[in-house]
Amino acid sequence: MRVTTALPQSAASGGRSLVAWAWLSIAAAVLTIGMKAAAYLVTGSVGLLSDALESVVNLAAGILALLALRIAAKPADHNHHFGHGKVEYLSAGAEGLMILIAAGAIVVSAVDRLMDPAPLESLGVGLAITVAATAVNLVVGMLILRAGRRHRSITLVADGKHLLTDVWTSAGVLLGVGLVGLTGWLPLDSLVAIAVGLNIIWTAIGLLRHAARGLMDHAMDPDEEERVHQVLRGYLRTHPDVEFHAIQTRESGQERFVSMHVLVPGAWTIQAGHDLAEEIEAEVRGVLPGATVHTHLEPREDPRSYEDWTAGRGLAREQSET
Repeated sequence: MRVTTALPQSAASGGRSLVAWAWLSIAAAVLTIGMKAAAYLVTGSVGLLSDALESVVNLAAGILALLALRIAAKPADHNHHFGHGKVEYLSAGAEGLMILIAAGAIVVSAVDRLMDPAPLESLGVGLAITVAATAVNLVVGMLILRAGRRHRSITLVADGKHLLTDVWTSAGVLLGVGLVGLTGWLPLDSLVAIAVGLNIIWTAIGLLRHAARGLMDHAMDPDEEERVHQVLRGYLRTHPDVEFHAIQTRESGQERFVSMHVLVPGAWTIQAGHDLAEEIEAEVRGVLPGATVHTHLEPREDPRSYEDWTAGRGLAREQSET
């Protein structure tokens, strides 16, 4: 078994830049908590209270993301041979649980206020403050989501999506409170808050599912796997004596792993097999920058070579011609 990986720009150097984005998320959460709390205090709107509570979750999620990114940036060591990338899935899962708790609190508060409506005050001031806080979340959420996708960080992607969910939450609350001001129908404030809580629950479920997928060593996205297969099909066309099987992929936070068995004629020299494996690994890393590639050479004529396919896909010459 041979293992190669591109010399990282990955964990250590890239991790430091990701931490800066986590700090930006924390700063935005602190600012919007203060603004939304002020909006609730001047209006008494349970909808605005639910919006402020979600920003508290944003703060907790930002702190958790900061810790996760610091750990994920650590290089592989004697106790963690594949690095620390999976901590990002734990972070996303914990964020999902926190969102569920916040959503439950929102729904309970909204139902209580629905049963005992109270008049809203100073709506103009409260709505103006909330609009400003929403703008902060929109800008910061877009920036963090873009950075997360660029650096393949599930932690930042989750944090950015959470902030953007907060934007939609705030928009719904603003609509509800505004309609209360226009119509005078007080239950509308609570009904909007309940809808907000249900929307947050849906977001939390999505985060939990994505975190579970990563912890279960889910394969890479189909389009990324197809890039690997295209590279291997090219070798099938140019090397008639070569086949591949046990082609497996997985992702761990920002890291991607590819492994395969390379079947070559038994008469080949070790040097010839080694040279071919080096070429294949380099091309795979070319289409998946930063990926760790595992290759295992086997003689095509040995029956034992076909007894350990595991769950990975196989590619033979005839498949490259279809």
